Amino acid sequence: MSSGGGVAVAAPPVLMRPLPPPKSAVVPMPPAVLPAAGLAGVAAALVLPVDRPGVGWLLSGVAVAAAVAVADRRAQEGGSLTWRSAGWAFLALALLGMGAVRASGWLFVLCVLGAVVTGSLAVVGERTVNSVVYDMLALPVEALRAIPWAGRGVGRFAARRDGVARRIALAVLAAAALVGVFVPLLASADAAFAAVVNAMVPDLSVDVLLRWCCVFAVVALVVAGACYFLAAPARRASADRPHRTGYGLEWTVPLTVLVLVFGLFVGVRLVVLFGGTEYVLRTSGLTSAEYARGGFWQLCAVTVLTLAIVAAALRWAPNSTKADRLRQRVLLGTLSALSLVLVGSALSRMWTYQEAYGFTVLRLLVEVCELWFGAVFVLVGASLVRLRSTWLPRAAIGTAAAALLALAVLDPERLIADANLDRVAAGKPLDDRYLARFSADVVPVVSARVHEPLRTCVLRQVLSGDAPDGWPAWNLSRSNARDVPLGPGIGCR
Repeated sequence: MSSGGGVAVAAPPVLMRPLPPPKSAVVPMPPAVLPAAGLAGVAAALVLPVDRPGVGWLLSGVAVAAAVAVADRRAQEGGSLTWRSAGWAFLALALLGMGAVRASGWLFVLCVLGAVVTGSLAVVGERTVNSVVYDMLALPVEALRAIPWAGRGVGRFAARRDGVARRIALAVLAAAALVGVFVPLLASADAAFAAVVNAMVPDLSVDVLLRWCCVFAVVALVVAGACYFLAAPARRASADRPHRTGYGLEWTVPLTVLVLVFGLFVGVRLVVLFGGTEYVLRTSGLTSAEYARGGFWQLCAVTVLTLAIVAAALRWAPNSTKADRLRQRVLLGTLSALSLVLVGSALSRMWTYQEAYGFTVLRLLVEVCELWFGAVFVLVGASLVRLRSTWLPRAAIGTAAAALLALAVLDPERLIADANLDRVAAGKPLDDRYLARFSADVVPVVSARVHEPLRTCVLRQVLSGDAPDGWPAWNLSRSNARDVPLGPGIGCR
């Protein structure tokens, strides 16, 4: 922080700080990195089902976590493993573990992306001077930047004069030769053992071998990238609390006006609450669904913009004097409280719209996002107690990952199917074509609540693309769905 003319200039915002400089030439490679990365890559290549959710995703995540823990020298000395890092790692593995339970493809894609972010934060550990964006993407970024570092390590390993590389190669070839000789003999001697071997060993086609090579390269580089980051000297952020001085008028007036506007909106919403929906529809000339649809997206935009304004005020508004800090607490606290009312209003409108037109994945995701916005505003209010917001970005990321995990545990497709079938019980039509586009997660609900022949028609479409699973791709929803009996399905489209 530099100053001029008595006005302090804040450091660049956390989202705009540059990436740390490359350091591959000066970072020593711990001896366990290459073996750990190689073993993790082999394990993931054998068990990772890249085309569908399955238990192999969790096993691959465990292999990566174990490899990084073994290869990280500072972890062995107790210097880089903290309870925060362990918490992020557990959250990443829990998200990957949803692949063994839920069959929904879109949901698992979100879980994998969440696992990348939380896994990156587990590697980064304590708050660093790097940007929040970098901390969220540290694993893929460092995996790419570790390529020359790993390449030099492989070259030095192959050039060692003690013949370690040659002995390892001979050991691997000897083990492969023994497996290639004895496994076929034992399989031909016992039918049960042959069935186990056939279930464990896939068809070694060109596509399978290419997939194995790609998975091995990606996972080995992820482990190497994590070790590359951890092997470098830690760059910690300064613990000093910067005080920003200057004129508060340019912040006070806009925030005060925004608080007044939000207060007026909340007052109108209170009139709606006590006057009833009929009052609003009568005065606005809209139907119930039109009123809900016409305001939801605007309220979402207002919520996002308000979060940006609050974040900017926390970062740049003056806080050097007691009056500055009191002003910040009052204005931002009031704005956050009023924003929670906006979040509630948006959720109310979306619920009304869904009751009129049905429940969908997109509408559910938007509702979850609005709930997350509300949680972030609560965190903002907590940060105003001491006016320290350095922990706020990671707390917001953590609540987002926790919300995604909770959504996966609750089984969103089952919730949507249940809600739409409740609408049918109330006399509204069922969009069976939309229901048939879901995954095996909806099979129990459809089997229990939809009558024949529509039940079999929907289930056949849900299960139409269900290919047999090898054990790495085992999934609870798909396994249970295969045991559901189907009727003749007369009259199916």
